[in-house]
Amino acid sequence: MFTGIIQTKGIVVSCDDHDYGKRLDIEIVDMPLPIPQIGDSIAVNGTCLTVIEINNSTFRFDVSSETLHRTLIHAWRCGDRVNIEKALTLSTPLGGHLVSGHIDGIGTILFFEDTGSYRRMRIRVDKEFAKFLAHKGSVTIDGISLTVNSIFDDLQWTEFDLMLVPHTVEQTTLGELSIGDSVHIEVDQIARYIHRMESLKTDKTSD
Repeated sequence: MFTGIIQTKGIVVSCDDHDYGKRLDIEIVDMPLPIPQIGDSIAVNGTCLTVIEINNSTFRFDVSSETLHRTLIHAWRCGDRVNIEKALTLSTPLGGHLVSGHIDGIGTILFFEDTGSYRRMRIRVDKEFAKFLAHKGSVTIDGISLTVNSIFDDLQWTEFDLMLVPHTVEQTTLGELSIGDSVHIEVDQIARYIHRMESLKTDKTSD
């Protein structure tokens, strides 16, 4: 589990194809202590990956074909910058919200709008995400815990606004993205379970 509070950024230094998927090397110079060990989990742009090798400040991960299918990792190239968060421990402050590191889908950035030192961002997702998004609810964007400010639904899409504080713009990759870029989406865990329970109630009522 993670919290969605980004601790540092890394740089993709290699991304090689294998029969099973990809082998990914990421240089993380400013990794917070204690340094993760082989077998530990790290959220890379919100995707939970397992460390399989460490060479100084470079961490190696194997990425399965299933993960490549559901994320943007298949399109990563050398030099791409990514958000990094170590796995949650019992002593870690829960500054964001509970994040699993399992990507639910992909969103598209529609626009940015600067308001003083803050930046408003609108993201479009498939309509299937509408049931998991709520005004002032939580959502994870590229591994970052954010609050939904407003939601706009139509027949095919759902769009939602997020307000980025200056720290988030400066310390994460969101400040480096452009209109039309794609981002990882993970919905709130509580919203996921509530939807499941409500759907079961509906099924029983219709029996």
